[in-house]
Amino acid sequence: MALAIETFKNADLAHGWRPGNNAGGATLFKALGHPLTAPKAHALIEDLAKAGPVAIYDPTNAIGNFHAYYDLSRLDVAGYYVQRVEDLSAAFLGHDAKPVSELAASGAKAVLVLLFDADRVMAPMRHLFPKDARIATLDEMRLPDDMLTNRSNYLDPMNFATNFALMRETDGIHTRVGSANYWSLHGAENPELWLCLFGEDGEELAEWREPLPAAGAPFAIDSAEVRHRFGLGDFTGSLFIHAIRIKGHDVVKYALDMYGEDGRALSCSHDANAWPADYYAGMPAGEEDESVTLFIQNSHPMPIPPRSIGLNIMGARDVSWFEDEIAPFATRAISVDDLLPQAKWPDQVEIVAGRYFVRPRYEVKRAQGQRRIAHANVERTDLKPNPALASLGKVMGKGYIMPLPVLPRDEFNSVMLPTPMATEQSELPIRAELIDASGSLVASRYLGRIQRRDSVEIDVEGWIADEALKLPSGYGHVEFLYDFRDGGEGDGWLHALGRFEQKSSGHRAETIFGAHIYNTGVIYKDEPQSYTNKPPGLTTRLFLRLGSDGLDTICHLIYPASTPWHAKSSTLLILHDAEGKPIAEKPIEIACGGSRFWRLSEMFSKEEREAMGGAGYVIVRDTTCRLFGFHGLTNGTKSFCLDHMFGF
Repeated sequence: MALAIETFKNADLAHGWRPGNNAGGATLFKALGHPLTAPKAHALIEDLAKAGPVAIYDPTNAIGNFHAYYDLSRLDVAGYYVQRVEDLSAAFLGHDAKPVSELAASGAKAVLVLLFDADRVMAPMRHLFPKDARIATLDEMRLPDDMLTNRSNYLDPMNFATNFALMRETDGIHTRVGSANYWSLHGAENPELWLCLFGEDGEELAEWREPLPAAGAPFAIDSAEVRHRFGLGDFTGSLFIHAIRIKGHDVVKYALDMYGEDGRALSCSHDANAWPADYYAGMPAGEEDESVTLFIQNSHPMPIPPRSIGLNIMGARDVSWFEDEIAPFATRAISVDDLLPQAKWPDQVEIVAGRYFVRPRYEVKRAQGQRRIAHANVERTDLKPNPALASLGKVMGKGYIMPLPVLPRDEFNSVMLPTPMATEQSELPIRAELIDASGSLVASRYLGRIQRRDSVEIDVEGWIADEALKLPSGYGHVEFLYDFRDGGEGDGWLHALGRFEQKSSGHRAETIFGAHIYNTGVIYKDEPQSYTNKPPGLTTRLFLRLGSDGLDTICHLIYPASTPWHAKSSTLLILHDAEGKPIAEKPIEIACGGSRFWRLSEMFSKEEREAMGGAGYVIVRDTTCRLFGFHGLTNGTKSFCLDHMFGF
């Protein structure tokens, strides 16, 4: 059974939800489940349990979120009272909801008011409460004022820009969280990070504050440095990140790098998404020489009960349940091979998550010792098939596009796998188009109406060989597009996974993302998308973190276009130093519908790279079109990593 918390609010249930400032995301579960809040909440419940009968006043329907975290059955509940007439049909712990106007007659010795910022609401209503009753509000659980951006509205999303990162420091494996102080670019003054590292069993290993550097400057949190700083041993756990006193973005975005001292563990992944979902998908099963481990990071101050997390092969009805309890804020490594021994590539695994944890990472280990991490994606539960998509091409051209790179063929093999990413998706009626870097269509392959249970692998090298194709530039990209020639259903939430292998080493990387409508002046729902303004989102600002210790940085930029747009992009690559100051610029052009693969070592001179001062990043900026990008690192011919980029 899913945890009864509201993790996001969807402004458009037919389509169009996205995380961030535009979503109006639910904040209450973050406020209640914060690591600093939990001890105060438990103390409050213990105190009320001693007070005698307790009435519960719930003016905003917060009871589900609160009770999920902090068991109110420990109280002698005298009644459940609401403010809205619409809520009078509700009940809690056997008590039918009553209007707050009847609260004085409850006989309660205490009243728990499930409300933050309660003073301004309670002042004119105090006469409705039992005389001499203790009035307890959620304000007794507030964070310190210096952690709040907006002290007058506690549940302002800006007060709870939080996220989790998987942190490992064990067996020569290290992890690094990297981002930049983008909040000060929007005017934030003296922002910082409140950080708490939880170990495998959920025990708190370290808590500290990390001042953020100058506006736009990069920062990194490295597991090796954390271990040394706090005198820790080996650990695998969760780093809770809370950005405080911020502006502009209520989402903590980061790149997560995994690296190993033997060079065979180089890998990278995207941020975790800040809210737990019911299901995740897009995790493929391993091949015969691979083992797959799923890392579950309990994102709440209460245990995950046994048999609450399960795995099944996509489209199958039988779920293999994880039998153990997982402690609050604990991290558990689950063997996918043990739970689903029958699953083999290209099978896809669906994760029953029950809103207990944020978007999880999985690790694939090959028999030769190489390791890679990647993330699953949120599987939507609120989407229905959209009949309008079949005729969308009349005005939207290609419509929804899911692009994945074809890395330089002399160095890499590229394999694609369309992935169901909504519980109501029974099929994917799609085609794949192979496109050269110049934007020229090389080949198109209709994949049919792929059923939910089926996994259709697109091996680019095999495709090129089978049809004797030529990819003149040596690299390019594949676009997955809806194709209703034989009927079928779609919902706009089309996803695909890319798996890439370095020919010299056998090292692999995986990345997954979803479709959007790109670069057209016509708007459909919230597409083309813009993360900071209303659509159409026809500009680009991508963050490219850079490698260190001899690692080169690679970047693959794709210019997808649903309808014809500017013939070429006007893209500027801006190299920034360790203080966030721009030190060099390189203009490039990408053909409409095409792509560009480049390396930092070839794009910027040695002198320019040395001027970064040991750390820096590149901003990919274009005010004429929206680009989609992938970032990675290469360790010569020994290993590499790749994932999609993020912007701010």
